[in-house]
Amino acid sequence: MKITLEKYHGLGNDYLIFDPNKNELKLTKEAVRLICNRNFGVGSDGLLVGPILGEDKMTLKILNPDGSEAELSGNGVRIFGKYLKDAGYVQKNHFSVNTLSGEQQIHYLNEEGTRIKVSMGHLSFWSDEIPMTGPRREVLNETMMFGSIPYRVTCVSIGNPHCVIWLSDISKDLACRIGRHSEAAECFPEKVNTELLRVVDRTNIEIEIYERGAGYTLASGTSGCAAAGAAYKMGLTDPKMYVHMPGGVLEVEIEEDGSVLMTGDVGYVGKFTLSHEMVEQLRSL
Repeated sequence: MKITLEKYHGLGNDYLIFDPNKNELKLTKEAVRLICNRNFGVGSDGLLVGPILGEDKMTLKILNPDGSEAELSGNGVRIFGKYLKDAGYVQKNHFSVNTLSGEQQIHYLNEEGTRIKVSMGHLSFWSDEIPMTGPRREVLNETMMFGSIPYRVTCVSIGNPHCVIWLSDISKDLACRIGRHSEAAECFPEKVNTELLRVVDRTNIEIEIYERGAGYTLASGTSGCAAAGAAYKMGLTDPKMYVHMPGGVLEVEIEEDGSVLMTGDVGYVGKFTLSHEMVEQLRSL
């Protein structure tokens, strides 16, 4: 049986859609790693498995390129929303999808479904909800050591854990150097996504991202929301702002109750039918 994958990207953050209603393959961690490998596989920042159809709901499973499961991906949810429209699964302009972190609301803002708003859930700065070790507290402007260097950090959960570091200058190289240490730091029992934050003005921020299980990433929806939430919590921005990433710009709005709305574009790359040789290799893993 053929295995066909659809590839999309959200601001350069690319995902492959594995539709279980059209493909039959046991997705072991080893199989996911091979599919996502940019040299030996198709190549992507992760795999979106769905829609998994229930009686009255659709579920999305989000897999990192290392084969681990992610609670949430903002870009992934937007991409999945575009695929559902393209594949004819939905006709409404507003619907919900279930992820490991809960129910996500998806709104199409144009007829083509290329611009999408997602209700990302609520921000939490409480250590036990991120999660982090130590006494229960809001993790705001704490000093943490990564690679023997102290940084001022604010940590937040938006369904998955984030460590936001406010700096005057940020770069890919610095994100990789810090991220390699922060991702697996002992204070983060489930590891952590890392964002380097530079505040441009009250309505614009810039970030560089090192994702848990993926490494350096051009763009990330949850990272953009986490950094925006941290900047607003620290009084550095207004509640509505533009998040500038190497891959492009997201619009993020923090509501009074701490819930987050994220708006961004989705691009379609194409359809990939795996060779018989590749399918046999995946089935052997």
